[in-house]
Amino acid sequence: MRSAQAPPISKAQRSADAETMRAVVRLRYGGVKVIEIEQILRTRIAPDEVLLRVEAAGLDRGAWHLMTGRPYLLRLVFGIFRPRQRGLGREVAGTVLEVGAAVTRFSVGDEVFGIGAATFAEYAAAREDKLAHKPANATFEEAAVVPISGLTALQGLGEVGRLVAGQHVLVLGASGGVGSFAVQLANAYGAVVTGVCSPAKADFVRSLGATHVLDYTRTDFADGTQHYDLILDLGGNPGVLRLRRALAPQGTAVIVGGEEGGRLTGGMGRQLRALLLTRLTGQRLTTMLCKERSEDLDELAGLIADGSVTPALDQIYSLERVANAMGDLEAGRVRGKSAITASRTRNGIAS
Repeated sequence: MRSAQAPPISKAQRSADAETMRAVVRLRYGGVKVIEIEQILRTRIAPDEVLLRVEAAGLDRGAWHLMTGRPYLLRLVFGIFRPRQRGLGREVAGTVLEVGAAVTRFSVGDEVFGIGAATFAEYAAAREDKLAHKPANATFEEAAVVPISGLTALQGLGEVGRLVAGQHVLVLGASGGVGSFAVQLANAYGAVVTGVCSPAKADFVRSLGATHVLDYTRTDFADGTQHYDLILDLGGNPGVLRLRRALAPQGTAVIVGGEEGGRLTGGMGRQLRALLLTRLTGQRLTTMLCKERSEDLDELAGLIADGSVTPALDQIYSLERVANAMGDLEAGRVRGKSAITASRTRNGIAS
């Protein structure tokens, strides 16, 4: 008796498979239960974009904000009642499969990292001016966690914070995504770095290069015993007056985000108060938005290549476990950053 055989795959079916991809989507705002995996049409690229085979995507805090739609002010940009874009993820590392007609810096086969659109997927589009060549000594997963977090730390310390070698720098949230880069960068630029974190992450922050580590459950960084030339406040919610108490008379505090600032503004009110107060004092209180520039990504790539900075990659999750990754991020269980991979076969997938 002849065994039953599957019918041959038609050209139309092969073409359809080639034009689709697995991707993380959500149709509404909410918690991790809104996340789904779907087979959708593959991304099309514009003339200034490249198409990437996504080897890995980074999970930054912004992805959580876009999943939940919080703070609510974000919805004025991304969709008031439901998200305008179904996909999630922006940080990416991958291999160039196609290049747009206007692209000059990259070719098919190049290994790159940077910022794309809907990167929790098998393929993603990214603009040429938001990409850099991947450092040879970094894995795709390591490179994927660099872009937004690394750029925020780099610009927060240098362009906005005006860091000078020998200064005393305080990093609030030193064990997080941006913080893990900020500690290393400040150390590489010759600063004396103090990191603030939970007791469970103290050894991790020391391993990043912090000279001093403060346990926020036991030590108040604003108790007046130490004053800092530069404070990088990453996602915390200390009052503006407390930041001032910890600053040197001519010091600078850079406020980045504010995870505990309420559902409506997410801490934006605190940033506005800081900007108003800085006009009345010799201290400089300011905020920032990350600028997504290839030249800064090139600088980060160089620092990784020469060993000055090592991406702090904690865990790797498959596309099917993005909800778990989001849950771990929200619960504060991540040291540094996590990466998402579309491959079903890579080692290191969290179980």
